[in-house]
Amino acid sequence: MEFQGFPVAALDFYDDLEVDNTKSFWEAHKHVYAESVKAPMTALCAALEPEFGKAKIFRPYRDVRFAKDKTPYKTHQGAYVGVGPATGWYVEISPRGLRTGAGFYEASGTRLAAFREAVAHDTFGPELERLVAELEQAGFEVGGDTLKTQPRGFDADHPRIALLRHKALTLGRQHGFEPVIHTPEALDLVREDWRTLRPFVEWVQRHVQDRADAQH
Repeated sequence: MEFQGFPVAALDFYDDLEVDNTKSFWEAHKHVYAESVKAPMTALCAALEPEFGKAKIFRPYRDVRFAKDKTPYKTHQGAYVGVGPATGWYVEISPRGLRTGAGFYEASGTRLAAFREAVAHDTFGPELERLVAELEQAGFEVGGDTLKTQPRGFDADHPRIALLRHKALTLGRQHGFEPVIHTPEALDLVREDWRTLRPFVEWVQRHVQDRADAQH
């Protein structure tokens, strides 16, 4: 199946699911999810695979074991191409439309230490700062969990303290309800965003993953 865009029915499905997140609604509309959400997302990922690698298409079911919110189904469909632990490219369809992104969504232990070491470095840190600034100017938004204060061992007046506070760092763009998302050209949108984000992803690979691996 070739990617033809995400039909309006995909957005309508998630609009309705936000209102009625129940097993009975899901069972009655499971065919809409299969045809209008999962099938086009699978086709999109297949078209991107030769350049970026194989994607993981996330399951529609929420893990509610430890959650206060017990609604059983996710109200978005995401897909992720990993290039390292918790690092890679992302695409999502939801009631808010199409969203793209990349970065690392979790880093603990040696990976977080490697990230902070690279951000503090006199060459690598300014390189990341410049990349993030350029991507923000291009319309991407910075995300990722942050500390409220500076991390231990760093001064509050460090020139890159905003980056040092990040425990995860992502950059994403919301394409919303633009008519193009319902057409085959949505593939070009995702591909171009991911290509634009590639230098950022490669920075994370070099300075977080490779550095952490070298310390083992």
